[in-house]
Amino acid sequence: RNVELRNLTLNSQLSTFNSQFSILNSQLSILNSQLSTFNFQLEMNILFICLGNICRSPMAETIMNKLLEERGLSKQFVIDSAGLEAYHEGERADARMRAHAARHGYNITHISRPMRREDWDKWDLIVCMDAQNRRALSNRAPSAEHFKKVTLATNYCDKHCLADCVPDPYYGGEEGFEYVIDLLEDACAGLIDSIIKGDS
Repeated sequence: RNVELRNLTLNSQLSTFNSQFSILNSQLSILNSQLSTFNFQLEMNILFICLGNICRSPMAETIMNKLLEERGLSKQFVIDSAGLEAYHEGERADARMRAHAARHGYNITHISRPMRREDWDKWDLIVCMDAQNRRALSNRAPSAEHFKKVTLATNYCDKHCLADCVPDPYYGGEEGFEYVIDLLEDACAGLIDSIIKGDS
């Protein structure tokens, strides 16, 4: 009789477990459906800006695209970069920047271009590298509403939370290019997280 009671108890517990497992599967199915819907609806156009568009902003563009691809979000984003000035229009990224990028597994293919008037309407978010870039953009923005799209890359840093700019490595040494990559990997990862959370 004790064996029968134990069997009844076990059967009851098993039935409860199966019921709970079924509910959990149902909740997971709903969650997956919601995530799928979210990913389908999530769309954002992001433009990275630096002075000449041959070091920092093409590096940011390249890093951002790679991180989005790794997260399966490439189809939901359009990423580009441009310069405040047309000094290097039509040129590839700085050879030193490309070399350091390659060491980290990145291939910069961007061709330099200046920011144009239509960019203010096309892009949802305009991410600049330093305060000087931001001031220049504030003077060029067609309206206050357009300027609301402008933000600093370092606003999204986690590891480098005290950094207030992505410094131009053009006139510096090798370590400057490495620091730019480190900063931008941090900033781009943080930017993606911020967008997914709805903070950007």
